Amino acid sequence: MGLFKSKEEKLLDSIILRLQMNMSNNYKDNAQDNLKELEEALEAMRSSGNVKAAVIEKYESIVGIYKEKMKEFRHKDQKPYWH
Repeated sequence: MGLFKSKEEKLLDSIILRLQMNMSNNYKDNAQDNLKELEEALEAMRSSGNVKAAVIEKYESIVGIYKEKMKEFRHKDQKPYWH
Protein backbone atom coordinates (compact mmCIF):
# COMPACT_ATOMS: atom_id res chain seq x y z
CA MET A 1 0.00 0.00 0.00
CA GLY A 2 1.25 3.41 -0.92
CA LEU A 3 1.90 6.13 1.58
CA PHE A 4 -0.10 8.73 -0.34
CA LYS A 5 -3.45 7.65 -1.69
CA SER A 6 -5.99 9.59 -3.67
CA LYS A 7 -9.40 10.26 -2.17
CA GLU A 8 -10.83 7.72 -4.63
CA GLU A 9 -8.47 5.03 -3.32
CA LYS A 10 -9.33 5.90 0.27
CA LEU A 11 -13.03 5.57 -0.59
CA LEU A 12 -12.48 2.14 -2.14
CA ASP A 13 -10.42 1.05 0.86
CA SER A 14 -13.19 2.10 3.24
CA ILE A 15 -15.76 0.14 1.22
CA ILE A 16 -13.47 -2.91 1.26
CA LEU A 17 -13.08 -2.60 5.03
CA ARG A 18 -16.87 -2.54 5.52
CA LEU A 19 -17.21 -5.47 3.13
CA GLN A 20 -14.68 -7.50 5.12
CA MET A 21 -16.39 -6.68 8.40
CA ASN A 22 -19.81 -7.64 7.06
CA MET A 23 -18.47 -10.90 5.65
CA SER A 24 -16.76 -11.80 8.90
CA ASN A 25 -19.96 -11.11 10.83
CA ASN A 26 -21.98 -13.13 8.31
CA TYR A 27 -24.07 -10.09 7.31
CA LYS A 28 -24.68 -11.47 3.83
CA ASP A 29 -27.06 -8.84 2.48
CA ASN A 30 -24.87 -5.98 3.68
CA ALA A 31 -21.77 -7.62 2.22
CA GLN A 32 -23.52 -8.01 -1.15
CA ASP A 33 -24.52 -4.33 -1.02
CA ASN A 34 -20.92 -3.39 -0.23
CA LEU A 35 -19.68 -5.36 -3.22
CA LYS A 36 -22.11 -3.50 -5.51
CA GLU A 37 -21.01 -0.21 -3.97
CA LEU A 38 -17.36 -1.16 -4.55
CA GLU A 39 -18.00 -1.99 -8.19
CA GLU A 40 -19.87 1.29 -8.75
CA ALA A 41 -17.14 3.32 -7.05
CA LEU A 42 -14.47 1.57 -9.13
CA GLU A 43 -16.39 2.31 -12.32
CA ALA A 44 -16.69 5.98 -11.32
CA MET A 45 -12.95 6.03 -10.60
CA ARG A 46 -12.22 4.48 -13.99
CA SER A 47 -14.50 6.98 -15.75
CA SER A 48 -12.91 9.98 -14.07
CA GLY A 49 -9.52 9.27 -15.66
CA ASN A 50 -7.74 10.75 -12.64
CA VAL A 51 -6.24 7.47 -11.43
CA LYS A 52 -3.37 5.46 -12.88
CA ALA A 53 -4.14 2.26 -14.77
CA ALA A 54 -2.07 0.20 -12.30
CA VAL A 55 -4.25 1.36 -9.41
CA ILE A 56 -7.42 0.51 -11.32
CA GLU A 57 -6.05 -2.95 -12.15
CA LYS A 58 -5.22 -3.52 -8.49
CA TYR A 59 -8.77 -2.76 -7.39
CA GLU A 60 -10.27 -4.73 -10.30
CA SER A 61 -8.31 -7.71 -9.02
CA ILE A 62 -9.67 -7.17 -5.51
CA VAL A 63 -13.23 -6.95 -6.86
CA GLY A 64 -12.67 -10.20 -8.76
CA ILE A 65 -11.48 -11.94 -5.61
CA TYR A 66 -14.52 -10.81 -3.63
CA LYS A 67 -16.90 -11.74 -6.45
CA GLU A 68 -15.50 -15.26 -6.39
CA LYS A 69 -15.65 -15.50 -2.59
CA MET A 70 -19.23 -14.23 -2.54
CA LYS A 71 -20.71 -16.28 -5.38
CA GLU A 72 -23.00 -18.15 -3.00
CA PHE A 73 -22.81 -15.75 -0.08
CA ARG A 74 -26.56 -15.16 0.18
CA HIS A 75 -29.17 -16.16 2.71
CA LYS A 76 -31.13 -18.16 0.16
CA ASP A 77 -28.07 -20.36 -0.47
CA GLN A 78 -27.64 -21.09 3.24
CA LYS A 79 -28.26 -24.74 4.07
CA PRO A 80 -30.48 -25.41 7.09
CA TYR A 81 -28.81 -27.37 9.85
CA TRP A 82 -31.89 -29.28 10.93
CA HIS A 83 -31.90 -31.84 8.09
